[in-house]
Amino acid sequence: MKKSIYIVFLLFFTVALLPTKGSSQRLGVPNMPTYDNDKFHFGFVLGANLCYVTIKPIADLNTRMWDSTYVPDILPLPDSALILSIEGLPTPGFVISIVSDMRMGDHLNLRFIPSLAFGDRDIVYNLKTFRGGDTTIISVTKRIPSTYINFPIELKYKSKRYKNFRTYLMTGVQYTLDLASQAKKREQKSADQKIVKFNQNDFYVEAGIGFDFYNEWFKFGVEIKMMYGLMDVLTRENNIYTDGIAKLNSKMFQLSLTFE
Repeated sequence: MKKSIYIVFLLFFTVALLPTKGSSQRLGVPNMPTYDNDKFHFGFVLGANLCYVTIKPIADLNTRMWDSTYVPDILPLPDSALILSIEGLPTPGFVISIVSDMRMGDHLNLRFIPSLAFGDRDIVYNLKTFRGGDTTIISVTKRIPSTYINFPIELKYKSKRYKNFRTYLMTGVQYTLDLASQAKKREQKSADQKIVKFNQNDFYVEAGIGFDFYNEWFKFGVEIKMMYGLMDVLTRENNIYTDGIAKLNSKMFQLSLTFE
């Protein structure tokens, strides 16, 4: 499923950048010369993202021993366990958005871009377990799937238009509601495993850079931005996977194609 989504994504990217016959015949002639005079513009976004987590472990991570009650899903059940390291791994996802854009001046726009985003985060725990007189080093990966509804408000600062091209910088804030990280179906499917959950609410700050290309019938844009979560989103449930982390924040990188 994900492979199909990325193939469609790349096809959109390729087709949008291909010059049309009319534009190639009118090389150097601005397309839609009055486009930026309109007060409002609307469009949509197709994007791909990488979802990260930044992890701050507890101060005594490498010396604290956890008894068997904290590791109930490791079988055969150890007497105790020690966390050697915790690492967050990025995974790709995708996003679709609706663009509402208001012109505030020659170089400044206010944008509201509600979106639906999908992505997973993997957290890898390297553990040393103790059972009788034996020790074993194991690696446990916990995947946290997420389905986000995002409500970002952004300011877009644009350069002067050069023929059919313009660059811009953007910054903004975003409220995010995660619909999937605590879904009951996850618990039902993993009844014998401890799952890691994230809180549903988070706030992000955003910053990025983009490029607008004016075609004959629409404006096409390419944007790269980073979003950093401000809240500690980890739900702690008295197990080795959550209580070994002092703070966990979300972070995302997003590549977007805009059609307005």
